[in-house]
Amino acid sequence: MLENVNLKRKLGRETWERELPALQRRLFDLEKACWDHGRSSIVVFEGWEAAGKGGAISTLTARMDARGYRLYTITPPRTYEQEYPWLWRFWLKVPNRGEMAIFDHSWYRRVLDDRVEKLVPRKDWRKAYLDIAEFERMLADDGAVILKFWFHISRKEQKNRFEKIAKDPLESWRITKEDWKRHEQYEEYLEAAEEMLERTESEYAPWTIVEATCRRYARRKVFQTVIAALEKALGDKAPPVSAPNVRDAELRRVAASVSGERNGGA
Repeated sequence: MLENVNLKRKLGRETWERELPALQRRLFDLEKACWDHGRSSIVVFEGWEAAGKGGAISTLTARMDARGYRLYTITPPRTYEQEYPWLWRFWLKVPNRGEMAIFDHSWYRRVLDDRVEKLVPRKDWRKAYLDIAEFERMLADDGAVILKFWFHISRKEQKNRFEKIAKDPLESWRITKEDWKRHEQYEEYLEAAEEMLERTESEYAPWTIVEATCRRYARRKVFQTVIAALEKALGDKAPPVSAPNVRDAELRRVAASVSGERNGGA
């Protein structure tokens, strides 16, 4: 599956700067409509380290109303969290009616990191597929819109990004020994990711593979996917698409600086 993804897709800077303001304005309008009509949503970001998940989240939320969403960065479970069923800590983060919950990493670390690093027995991560399916099904049946993104880059691209970051004295702290170790395990993680995508794809919680070599292309795809899903969920309650206004010219001028876009790669 992933080996057939076209990672050469690109989006020009001029096109991106022209489209971004309208995408952000549309998402803001849909966020408000979801709040007004009590429609919750869950957006999951998974993928390779240095694939651009953080930048995409920053751009996605830059013009959203901070009162309408919550962002969770998922790390390994703390000691006390390990005393509970493994999905317990995620149930605590389920969004309220009308809210959006955004996960930078998620419950999928159970079948990725925990699997590859052998942090849990094989029987536990195998069982996790069923746990995840039931978890997401319950949320969807309760009305939540579930979107899952896998940010995909090649092993070569990941190495190039690691080396570029490591050379920057202000950014080098971001790349750890653990990151390099996982890079060396790229093929093992690729196998785990392939199985994860195959076994947890569903109509009510679909995966979207994001070709992330070009950050601008990746971010536009995230916007378009989220907007389309919220419009579909709201149906006739979705607000009409607003016409461009005088602020768009100003927004276009600053769009390139959003989420480090001036320093971002193509």
